[in-house]
Amino acid sequence: MAKTIVVKQIGSPIRRPAVQRATLKGLGLDKMHRTRELEDTPSVRGMVNSVPHLVQIIEERG
Repeated sequence: MAKTIVVKQIGSPIRRPAVQRATLKGLGLDKMHRTRELEDTPSVRGMVNSVPHLVQIIEERG
């Protein structure tokens, strides 16, 4: 079983650079307070770490 992380969007992409908006889209987040369970890979971790003011890791599973 692969490790996963649960990520929640806590910030709005309004008035943010296009790169940060695209990162949220890449994580599958599009509205405030939505959560997604994503595979815990270095690429996903890098995306989460690039927008720490917009997302929060709720839980680490596996």
